[in-house]
Amino acid sequence: MNPGTRMPESSDTPSAAPDPGTSAAPGTAAERTVLGEADIARALTRIAHEIVERNKGAADLLLLGIPTRGVQLARRLAERLAQIEPTFSGEHGTLDVTMYRDDLRRQPTRAVGQTVLPGSLDGTIDDKVVVLVDDVLFSGRTIRAALDALNDLGRPRVVQLAALVDRGHRELPIRADYVGKNLPTSRSERVRVRLADVDGGADAVVISEATPTPSSTERGAR
Repeated sequence: MNPGTRMPESSDTPSAAPDPGTSAAPGTAAERTVLGEADIARALTRIAHEIVERNKGAADLLLLGIPTRGVQLARRLAERLAQIEPTFSGEHGTLDVTMYRDDLRRQPTRAVGQTVLPGSLDGTIDDKVVVLVDDVLFSGRTIRAALDALNDLGRPRVVQLAALVDRGHRELPIRADYVGKNLPTSRSERVRVRLADVDGGADAVVISEATPTPSSTERGAR
């Protein structure tokens, strides 16, 4: 089996409650939009330019999106990078972190998704400049899991992190290299990223008051 591929099903778990601070279906609580479609487009374009500037080009660059919406954001970043930097090969993929999460004992029924690397890499990320892409950076625990997952794929030259939204409340010493929007929030709020190619409708980032539940503190904080 290609070491870059992790089997079973889809990375989406329809029966699981949405993570706080991450994308989810609209709820009943009042919402306010903090980023619209044009804002998200501008943020991604800026991040793409920052990636090129920081790395002095885009050679050996690999974008890996963290499901679900991080995958779509990685694809959009790859398209922008290809437009502004001729050395970029367009390589991007998906990094599933399910089995590396530290809350599996609390939610052991999580569905395992797939890690998908570009075929040209032959299943390894050795010596690549890997940019992890996620929609919302919150506690940092999802990124810690992503770093553990990368260890099974090889030894990249450097690992960087791009997040569309950084909402604070870190629980681990993790910081994004590229941020579309720093968004101060309270822990009682939810930050939802909606992307047209995942959720339908228009792209948006919205904030709403989270509905308290007994298990709300146990759901996988990102």
